[in-house]
Amino acid sequence: MSADLVTAWEARGTFVDLAGLRVFYVDTGPADGPTTILLHGFPTSSHDWRLALPHMGPRRLIMPDYAGFGLSAKPVDHAYSLFEQADLVEMLVAHLGLAEVDLVAHDIGTSVACELIARRARGLLGFAVRRLVMMNGSVYLDMAHITLSQKLLLSRVGPIFARVASRRVFERQMRRITAQPLPPEELGAMWALMCREDGRQRLPQLIGYIVERGRFRHRWIGAMRGLRDVPVGVLWGDRDPVAVLAIGERLAAETPSATFERLEGLGHYPQVEDPARSGAAIRAFLDG
Repeated sequence: MSADLVTAWEARGTFVDLAGLRVFYVDTGPADGPTTILLHGFPTSSHDWRLALPHMGPRRLIMPDYAGFGLSAKPVDHAYSLFEQADLVEMLVAHLGLAEVDLVAHDIGTSVACELIARRARGLLGFAVRRLVMMNGSVYLDMAHITLSQKLLLSRVGPIFARVASRRVFERQMRRITAQPLPPEELGAMWALMCREDGRQRLPQLIGYIVERGRFRHRWIGAMRGLRDVPVGVLWGDRDPVAVLAIGERLAAETPSATFERLEGLGHYPQVEDPARSGAAIRAFLDG
């Protein structure tokens, strides 16, 4: 069943070469309403949005996999910087000829979105941002409760842990950070996409984004604090044990153009835990 989900997702998408990297994305195609770019979390992929898509209304939805994630290329000797992930989003938007988009960001995607907003503040972003949604990301790293798996991947034993980590360990970890049970087939698809093309071995490199979050916090948090002309919706699962509720509340309080919505009873993956409610909340904000 999980393999069928992965095969079906790949069949819905397209591969494009961006800066020498083979990048996968799903594009629902032209529709009434604005175009929305959906940015996924760590260590999963664009597939996270699959169940929520029908609840987001008649809009064009584009979901890329970052380098090193999902169905995109996972080269061995690579930096996997958040700056490059933001580059790839910019290049994909340019490739598709889009002048203006909405952004919806979850988990690591919130840092990619912050970098895009920082470029916008400097007049360097190649497209206009109409609206921005931020969901359950550790924007304020000092407030986050990173998991044991993340700590191990960040340590010297990271490569060893990545090699020996099993599907059972992964599923146990996902159950710890979600408040509602995830369908077994979704967990299986997450694992399969993470392992694709030796992706599990890239986790110690990919986890470096946490270090970048700390190092470049002033650039990214400063950009959000200065954002006044783009409406920001902060949608937060209130039972997230990692990107805790207080992070979402602080982000909304410190972003001048932000509104806050608490997604009660949901954890770190709201769009997978309750796709209908999360998708409807995203739609309501993007529709204004």
